[in-house]
Amino acid sequence: MSFFRFLRDRIPAVLIYTAVTALTVIFLYATRCGNTAVAVTILLYILSGAIILLWDYFRRRSFYARTISALDELEQKYLISEMLPDADFADGEILCELMTETCRSMYENVAAHKRSSDDFREFIELWVHEIKLPVAALLLMCHNDGGKAAEYREQIKRIDDCIENVLFYTRSENAEKDYIIKDVLLSRAFNAAATKNISALRKRGVSIETDGLDTAVMTDGKWLEYILGQFMSNSLKYFSPDREPEIKVTAEEFPDRTELHFRDNGCGIPQSDLPYIFEKSFTGSNGREGSHSTGMGLYIVHNLCKRLGHSIKADSVQDEYTELIISFGRNDFAKPV
Repeated sequence: MSFFRFLRDRIPAVLIYTAVTALTVIFLYATRCGNTAVAVTILLYILSGAIILLWDYFRRRSFYARTISALDELEQKYLISEMLPDADFADGEILCELMTETCRSMYENVAAHKRSSDDFREFIELWVHEIKLPVAALLLMCHNDGGKAAEYREQIKRIDDCIENVLFYTRSENAEKDYIIKDVLLSRAFNAAATKNISALRKRGVSIETDGLDTAVMTDGKWLEYILGQFMSNSLKYFSPDREPEIKVTAEEFPDRTELHFRDNGCGIPQSDLPYIFEKSFTGSNGREGSHSTGMGLYIVHNLCKRLGHSIKADSVQDEYTELIISFGRNDFAKPV
């Protein structure tokens, strides 16, 4: 707070004080006081007024400077009411009380919405678990039946994938409560994901090549299996009809990280779409033209990788290939003694 801004707000008080000083001088001259008495009176009025203004200015400036400094140091600005310094002037105390009451109301409102959100998320998770039971039973019935069982199984698998996406999406916002970080073999996670999609891979005649997947990385096996399953699902949607479908999965080790490369020879991603494929609900030209994609799969994958501490990026050339790369950090603290 600048002194001129402070003084501007007190112009009426300064004018009144100046008028009172002038009236006092007139009264002194009217009562035939000497020039010395008048000069001393004027000096005392000026000094007292200046001292009052400066004292009020410096205590207010100190309070607001400490408040702004505390606000700048906070990452979560709404906690400022807990960091407010004590005010030694009336309007500062009123400001502190207002901010405290406002923040308390905000905390209560946010807590109510959080409880509602948590209840909804728990309901969705419970519903997903319940609905997966009849889906699993239908898959088993199709496996034991002939005729059009393969077609039924494919549609039920699509339903199961959609249900799984709902489950992982509801959990992705609170993933830290549902994962265990430990050494996970890339080959084990990839084999589990491939097994879940084995029928679609065989039907499409996809050839799979792997290299270096005997490497262990620090991650959560369940989440990694889901991520690889999403990669396979996208590949199956966007394979080119002009060539035999291929998937190549390799791992490359560096001193500070391990990179997992998932590459297919599908239709590729246009360069204009590439920067946006991890955004929520982004379908791109391929999704709009072909498979009616929801645009949620890679968004969930990106969110999970971020929460697990991994980085993910994509590279693609349209009509040639698409490659997704996950980087797993490495450090000496995770090594056994």
